[in-house]
Amino acid sequence: MTTRDPAGVERRRLFAEEARAERPDLARLCLLLGAEEPGPGRDGSGPDPYGIDAAEIELDRLAGELPYGTRSPGDWAAALADLLGGRYGFGGAAPEYRRLESSLLQEVLRRRRGLPILLSVVWMEVARRAGAPVHGVALPGHFVVAFGDAHDRVLADPFAGGVTLSGQDARALVAGATGSWPSGTERAWEPARPLEVVSRVLTNIRVWAEARPERSDVSLWALDLSLLLPSHPARLRFERARVLVRRGDYLAGARAMEEYADVVAGVEPASAELIRGEARAARSLLN
Repeated sequence: MTTRDPAGVERRRLFAEEARAERPDLARLCLLLGAEEPGPGRDGSGPDPYGIDAAEIELDRLAGELPYGTRSPGDWAAALADLLGGRYGFGGAAPEYRRLESSLLQEVLRRRRGLPILLSVVWMEVARRAGAPVHGVALPGHFVVAFGDAHDRVLADPFAGGVTLSGQDARALVAGATGSWPSGTERAWEPARPLEVVSRVLTNIRVWAEARPERSDVSLWALDLSLLLPSHPARLRFERARVLVRRGDYLAGARAMEEYADVVAGVEPASAELIRGEARAARSLLN
């Protein structure tokens, strides 16, 4: 962790604590994640400096507008589409993939625009608060939601305003995003767990930042949060070390590379030596 901001340290402590809870709260994790990038009206002051409480209140308010009564999965899907996609205009479009705000829950609630996975978080959290049987479906290249269970399931696409999908529609979405129906995709029908959703959101943010070298600050906090998750690829530590070097923190970056080299030396000694060479190169930049 590189932040020296006491409030930032506390946010990340809360993020790590929530990620390790017996039942991690998806909305809370996404909101703590979103607090890393200050948005309009979030200047770090006041009783709700990062918009977390306001966002929770908004999710509760939206859930309270759903009609009462027992519903089938199809009824739930229709009710959410009418409320969120219709009355409030939540949805997505191609330009959202170029905006960091599209991956931040506070901003998605404010703008009513976002990436498929964040719009799905809105759908899931509003539906869950109203008592709906709902879960996320992490299809390759496009995240959707499902109401019901494996025996009686209705898929909906929040990015398209909540339109319902047949199995064939879902396969077409995946083929459009990836060019094919990848092997092993059948496993994607299983309910996405909160930490899997958060990890995917952070991956999206890292990809966004990698295409924008001037936003290495975003790369760094996305990596820091990814490393706070209980399960993460070890290589993220090397990726973080490289970001530190790009940001001019040569000594910290070199140390992190050497630590990572020690980890991989037992299984990939040749790779470890290459990493140590990169660490030496980073240290030489101090001269």
